[in-house]
Amino acid sequence: MGNLQVLDQATGLRRMRQPHPVRVIAVTGGKGGVGKTNVAVNLAMAMSHTGKKVLIMDADLGLGNIDVLLGLHPHANLHHVITGERTLEEVIIDGPANVKVIPAASGIQNMAQLSSQTHAGLITAFSELSQDLDVLIIDTAAGISDTVISFARAAQELVVVVTDEPASITDAYAIIKLLSRDYGVFRFHVVANMAQSAQHGREIYAKIIKVSDRFLDVALDYMGYVPEDEFLRKSVKKQRAVVEAFPRSKSSQAFASLAEKANKWPLPGTAGGHLEFFVERLIQTNTSKIGAVS
Repeated sequence: MGNLQVLDQATGLRRMRQPHPVRVIAVTGGKGGVGKTNVAVNLAMAMSHTGKKVLIMDADLGLGNIDVLLGLHPHANLHHVITGERTLEEVIIDGPANVKVIPAASGIQNMAQLSSQTHAGLITAFSELSQDLDVLIIDTAAGISDTVISFARAAQELVVVVTDEPASITDAYAIIKLLSRDYGVFRFHVVANMAQSAQHGREIYAKIIKVSDRFLDVALDYMGYVPEDEFLRKSVKKQRAVVEAFPRSKSSQAFASLAEKANKWPLPGTAGGHLEFFVERLIQTNTSKIGAVS
């Protein structure tokens, strides 16, 4: 019996030492003003409420506003990481609901014009984090800049936020087309934001499906909708996430539903062959599994 206990303890210690993959979700939308940052922040909070250890990165490098949205006051941000004044670990701050936040700079023009090598260096820096994480959520900038493309490609899952506006539908289609045609990204999750009802959310999604099915070879998944909600506007004024400020509101319930769906997405079994966030943890996990089998 004693030997069995020792073996069980040894197995438990090995599992504790083994790295586990981090689910990386990029939230994008093409057009500005579709509520992308609100979706990213509240999804992060809702996933944290399910017990996940969540880190959110404000990847709108020159016009970051997650800290403002949450009423945070960071002393350093990604600008200091890029210039070498701080490490990535040093700029992480505590946000609400046990969510960790990597703030971006605001009003620094050259941050929006970084080279591909700088993007690569920033993505690689995540491998050095000692944080115990389950989920990394990337809130990308608006548009289809090199920065947006770099971070979207380095994620495992892409969430595209759309509203029932022609410009939003067109821009969402444009980013899906670019990522699929030029970078081999074929799976996208669509969130219909500011929808009047569940049916309206489906109708917004149908508009994206109509053009993508005709012209693109991609797999679109309807992740769900976030309703038009006065409590969401009130939470922005309070500088709080709606899932924290008004947990019983319709929008909070919608974010809880989105979090449940995201938690069920399978983690990738292998690296994708291109630059990815936390790719070393994925490789180490696979190596550990192979070693355990052999």
